[in-house]
Amino acid sequence: MILTEVKTALNEYIDRKGMRNSSSRSAILAEFLKAEKHLTSDELYKIISNKIPTIGIATVYRSLHLFCECGIARELKMEDGISRYEPILGHEHHDHLVCTKCGKFIEIIDSELEEIQSKIADRYRFNIQNHKMELYGLCSDCK
Repeated sequence: MILTEVKTALNEYIDRKGMRNSSSRSAILAEFLKAEKHLTSDELYKIISNKIPTIGIATVYRSLHLFCECGIARELKMEDGISRYEPILGHEHHDHLVCTKCGKFIEIIDSELEEIQSKIADRYRFNIQNHKMELYGLCSDCK
């Protein structure tokens, strides 16, 4: 169901932009969604190039950018300067705990946290349109 929803959203966006669909982009999307983790463009390139050696790194970069543009993925610009990407269509909003030693990501879905963020915005008469929260430290395996 989610894969169909994601493909539909991407295809509609591509049609609106007057672009053509490509088998390379479809393969990249399938691997990106299958990974179920926060991937760098290099990590995704390694995965896809093992299956389709003719795909170039630039195609992976452009595809990830397109996925973000059309709203099916999000770029996470992390403290280490390396961007990671995660699917967002069909996924509940979440924040992150990030281990600075091993790079592990822990997704946080917490209604109390969202409520606190809303209260803070209300206190300052601020209209939140989007947000992300990342807390950096050591995971239980690394501390």
